[in-house]
Amino acid sequence: MAELRWTEEAQRWLRDIHGYIAADNPEAALKVVSGIYDKAQTLRQFPEIGPRYRAEEEGEIRILLYGYYRIAYLLRSTSSIDILGLAPALALGPNAGTHAEAGSRNNA
Repeated sequence: MAELRWTEEAQRWLRDIHGYIAADNPEAALKVVSGIYDKAQTLRQFPEIGPRYRAEEEGEIRILLYGYYRIAYLLRSTSSIDILGLAPALALGPNAGTHAEAGSRNNA
């Protein structure tokens, strides 16, 4: 099982997402943040589940989707993963992740 580390930036994003949603609905904020965290935990067993975004010297940057959010992570090896950050799905542009997902979202 892979070791999963959250960068400071990713932790800040998670707090910011919670704060933004909690201003209107604290219960929904907890649900969203818990969902993002739980989805990221799947990487421990399935580190290559997200589509490859780009290759870096340190490893591959991949994207994992959760609802309207993209979880960017660095796959250093199948046993070492860094969660780099979170973003609303459209913030990374339609080409991040798979083309089918971007196309289906635009047609919805």
